Parts: sequence; C-alpha cells; structure tokens
Amino acid sequence: MPNQKILYITTEMYPYQEDTNMAAVVNKMALKMHNEGNDVRVFMPRFGQISERKFQLHEVIRLSGMNIIINDLDQPLIIKVASLPGERLQVYFIDNEEYFKRKPYYFDDEGNPFEDNDERAIFFARGVIETIKKLNWVPDVIHLNGWMSSFVPIYLKTYYESDSYFKDAKIVLSLYNEKDAPLASNIDSKLKFDNISGLKALDNPSVKTFVIESMDYVDVVVKGDEFLDEDLDKAFNETATSKSEYLDVDSINQLY
Repeated sequence: MPNQKILYITTEMYPYQEDTNMAAVVNKMALKMHNEGNDVRVFMPRFGQISERKFQLHEVIRLSGMNIIINDLDQPLIIKVASLPGERLQVYFIDNEEYFKRKPYYFDDEGNPFEDNDERAIFFARGVIETIKKLNWVPDVIHLNGWMSSFVPIYLKTYYESDSYFKDAKIVLSLYNEKDAPLASNIDSKLKFDNISGLKALDNPSVKTFVIESMDYVDVVVKGDEFLDEDLDKAFNETATSKSEYLDVDSINQLY
C-alpha cells in the first residue's frame, strides 16, 4: 500500500550505528517503505559519535530555534538533516549541546547510566513531536524503535492529548532487548511539570518500565527482536494492545 506517510522514530539506524539488530532493522524497514513509494521520514538523536562531516549533516535553520522547557529550564532544539548515504531518504537528527554532544550513548566510561537520561528522552520525544508539527507533515503511521522513543506515545496521549494534529496517526511499537538502567528518581516531578502523572513506570522508573508503560499508549506492539527477555516477553504476552510476533522486514508492511 504505497502513498502512506510513515514516520520512523528511532535511537539507532545503520550506518549511523553499526552491529545492532535495531539499527539494521530500522534501516531496512525505512528503505523498503521508501522504495515502495511511501513518503518516509526518520528521526533520531544526534549522538556525539555520529560524525557530521562523514554523514554530511547540516542544520535546518527554519526548524531549529525552538526551545523545549524541561523541568522549568529552557533547552534549545537544534534540527539537523542528512540523506541516508546513497539514498534519497531524509533522516532528521534531534540535537542539543547539553544532552547529545557526549560521545557515549547512555552510560559513562565506568558503565554508570547518565543521570539525565530521563531528560534526554523527554527532550527527544518532545523535539520530534514539535518538529513534525513545524514541518506541517502529518504521518499516517508512527513506528517507534528504541527506549527513548517510548516517551513519544506517552506524551501524545497526555501532554498533547487535546492537539488534533496526530489524532489519525496509528502508532506501532517495536520491542528490543536493550540494556536496562534506572532513570532519575525525580523524573516524576519533571513529568508532572508537563501535567503527566499516574504512570505505573514511576513506581520504579527505568528504561524497561517506560518501554512496558508505552505499550498501553500505542495501537500495535511488535517484537523487534525474535526472542525477548523475560520481563519484556511477559509484558508483551499480557498487554491488551494488539500485537504481532516477530516479522521479517519483507512482511513489515502487513502491519501498516
């Protein structure tokens, strides 16, 4: 079914990240849908490891310049864009000096999770939503990949609930075995600042509990990894949301 507008929100994509299943799957899904005549856009964080020179990223001035307020602090939103190497598929990068300049993704050199991972996820989610609105491009399908993207449906169904912009978009969540890590214990106050409360994940805020929480805010949950770890598999089996077992890339458009 061509001519759909498909938005991929991801934390990993080949060749910007290599050697992970998620990065490979997102690349193949996006390219397949693009080559079949759909209007595809990809959004991801501009982590410090991603070389702007190598991948020819450039800032989109008309989209940059917004500020995202997190916990009463203004954080400038910078949008960069590049074409996937060798393809005419646009990838947008959410950037901010405070949150994404560092080279490691989520953990410091000692293996400790960054204390602001929660704020980085909030900034990423809200940055994607605000940029899509500024593009004046309304997706038919939003496909989420990676734990940071799980904040997007939570925000869409709470903070942005009265905003009709995304009301017809169907949201797909892919589950992957990502390394779990606790999130800041005061994340509840940061979300409360955006009038978000009552989430089960706040009892034990972590990468995994927010992914599991987001299952209740999407239209379809699908296995991104063929075999999920015990907690994710249990949540997958118990969710009341429509779900799909692992699909190879050639079959992914069945979901859409």
